[in-house]
Amino acid sequence: MSLRGNSNILPVYKRRRTENIQAGSVMGEGKPTAYSPSSSSSSSHVSRFWSSALRTKTLASSSPSDSSIRTLSGDALVRRLGLFDLILIGVGASVGAGIFVVTGTVARDAGPGVTISFILAGASCVLNALCYAELASRFPAVVGGAYLYTYTAFNELTAFLVFAQLMLDYHIGAASIARSLASYVVAVLELFPFFKENIPSWIGHGGEEFLGGALSINILAPILLVLLTIVLCRGVGESSAVNCFMTVTKVVIVLFVIIVGAFKVDVSNWSPFAPNGFKAILTGATVVFFAYVGFDAVANSAEESKRPQRDLPIGIMGSLLVCVVLYIGVCLVITGMVPYKLLGEDAPLAEAFTSKGLKYVSILISIGAVAGLTTTLLVGLYVQSRLYLGLGRDGLLPSLFARVHPKYHTPVHSQIWVGIVASILAGLFNIHALSHILSVGSLTGYSVVAACVVTLRWNDKTASQVSTRWTSTWQEGVIYLLIIAGCGFSAGLFYRVGASFFCLLVAAVIAILASIALYSRQVYMNPPGFSCPGVPIVPAVCIFFNIFLFAQLHYEAWVRFVILSLISIGIYAFYGQYHADPLSSNETIIYHRAPIEEGQ
Repeated sequence: MSLRGNSNILPVYKRRRTENIQAGSVMGEGKPTAYSPSSSSSSSHVSRFWSSALRTKTLASSSPSDSSIRTLSGDALVRRLGLFDLILIGVGASVGAGIFVVTGTVARDAGPGVTISFILAGASCVLNALCYAELASRFPAVVGGAYLYTYTAFNELTAFLVFAQLMLDYHIGAASIARSLASYVVAVLELFPFFKENIPSWIGHGGEEFLGGALSINILAPILLVLLTIVLCRGVGESSAVNCFMTVTKVVIVLFVIIVGAFKVDVSNWSPFAPNGFKAILTGATVVFFAYVGFDAVANSAEESKRPQRDLPIGIMGSLLVCVVLYIGVCLVITGMVPYKLLGEDAPLAEAFTSKGLKYVSILISIGAVAGLTTTLLVGLYVQSRLYLGLGRDGLLPSLFARVHPKYHTPVHSQIWVGIVASILAGLFNIHALSHILSVGSLTGYSVVAACVVTLRWNDKTASQVSTRWTSTWQEGVIYLLIIAGCGFSAGLFYRVGASFFCLLVAAVIAILASIALYSRQVYMNPPGFSCPGVPIVPAVCIFFNIFLFAQLHYEAWVRFVILSLISIGIYAFYGQYHADPLSSNETIIYHRAPIEEGQ
């Protein structure tokens, strides 16, 4: 009898369950409580709602390691992803066609200073990634990402709200990317004379509009979504191989573009470097920030990582740094090749190479865009299914979403549901019309994750069997975090409406004072595994800047945030609070790799 390897043999786990009484704690009580359907039925609906909404999950009683891996029972996923796979997942999720479009679009306003815009946005994302890396190290074995972190640091209802905001972003984003991918696929096909001008618009180019534009039929986008869904259902190994091939292809093309373009750079085009001043550069940073979004996909791969506690933080930071380098390289090349005022709107990078007589590079850019969009869409669909899996396990969604295929070891039902929703949206609607309400979920999710780092450092749940979270000190700390978020939103509004610099300064000073109070009036513990430096200052900066960006979004995005939050509370009130399994919050399940017989 021998241990089976990760490459050919599935790991088997022995289960050890330990009861933990702290997760049922209710706000205002210093002692543990248990959720009982019989006792709650005699209380008011409001009391029952809050007792359910304020439940939390708990950390493992001992830090996980490669030999002791915490996960859920029976339907656990298979650990097949190594460090290289995780980095490629992060790069695949972040670097899409945007690298060929957004860089030039922002450069038209910021000039060559767009490079600084990407550096500023990248620095902000690095701070967010540090927060994700710490939590990924503390929760290294279970799917859930931001939802799981919020469930542990705050409560059940807040976690459900974070899930809802993220999920709407993912659904609309996947449909939008699918339409863009269909358009690029048609563009590549039309390079061949047989297809040129013979492909109708309803197949891939935008879509055929009906009912005054209310419907926009597109056939190719749903087909592409179905194909990727099938790949994801077949297993993480197969989907990882596809992502690996596409991502490597994309990165190689981008590097080739940077190298070839470097020989066509005219340094005189970099002067003036910031023609419209620093404000244009800062505005550009708020735009290109979203080009980095995607590294959180690595955190959602926790249950399928071979060595999650070591590899997840490295995968998150490594993938983000690769993206920063690629974006900066493209910015320097495109602004050096062509004067920023002459850059095109739709395909600036391709047009820049065409203007230099390098049309073959433009063809490579189109191929790179197809590869980039494919990996972004693949990883996006993958992340969505894992989030649904987490909520299905916790009972906040029907148990159907928690089922894992016995052969492929993938959440097939969750994956198919995600594919169906994205296919309907991509096939029937002009998703670009909804693009201005995107990014709400990402910004709120990142902000909550940063807050989770701070609150979990206050009270290391592995150190005590009795929760003391709802003390006046804990509440005071949360108030400081809310003040920082409020200042970030105020500063964003002042910046948006062009208010005086004094108003921005006041908001920033109040946020700094709240951060100082947060630092001086709380006790912070060192977590196991990777540790985010500069807590609570780094998370406070993340919250401030993320909410600052939130204030830059279209007002309809704010309306979407409020309406979706109300709908989510309603869903939780009528379904989630009654079906969520409190035992999943009251116990820790630890699995150990164990030897099994060959052929099992």
